[in-house]
Amino acid sequence: MIHILLADDQRLVRAGIRGILEDEDDLHVVAEAADGHAALAACRELLPDVVLMDIRMPGMDGLEAARRIAADQQLDAVKVVMLTTFDLDEYVYGALRSGATGFLLKDTEPDELLRAVRVAAQGDALITPSITRRLIAEFADRPVNTRTPDHRLDALTSREREVMRLIAAGRTNDEIARQLVVSPLTAKTHVSRIMTKLGARDRSQVVVMAYEYRMVSPGWHL
Repeated sequence: MIHILLADDQRLVRAGIRGILEDEDDLHVVAEAADGHAALAACRELLPDVVLMDIRMPGMDGLEAARRIAADQQLDAVKVVMLTTFDLDEYVYGALRSGATGFLLKDTEPDELLRAVRVAAQGDALITPSITRRLIAEFADRPVNTRTPDHRLDALTSREREVMRLIAAGRTNDEIARQLVVSPLTAKTHVSRIMTKLGARDRSQVVVMAYEYRMVSPGWHL
């Protein structure tokens, strides 16, 4: 059973999402929160598997709540999927930097929402393809990264770099396995090794590093 916390300041939105989730035998909403403070408190008390977090909420917003969840070692197993009506690049990047595992628009189809929750619970990152394309386009327009090269990247094999690009393109482990014609277990092993070598908490941090170091470009096929 996947235990879920809903965090959104609109009661009607929470009710609609709860209805979709609780029609599924393997999903259970353990609590609701109307702002970031309440979401963080509920996480510490209930330790949900997944938090569906609205970005724009009064008081503490979703990004700050996600940052605090990511920084709390006791909440290391909690995965955050950001929900918003806005697909602006700064929200997407901010969500990834905050430690979110996924990012979905509120007009996402119910099947995609359910998939996102299950994918997040497994530790995969999920970002809709349209948002991924916008992220790539945004970073392509930025000046070349002048940050000191991260030597952790040097430890990656050529196959691991290929897998890292696929992670940044929003691929799940199963999709990576199909694209590279390897077993799902092999794909999962590659992802785990990448995260270990980079010291990444989760896949979203791998995505951020791939963008920041220009490992993904507009020529990368999604």
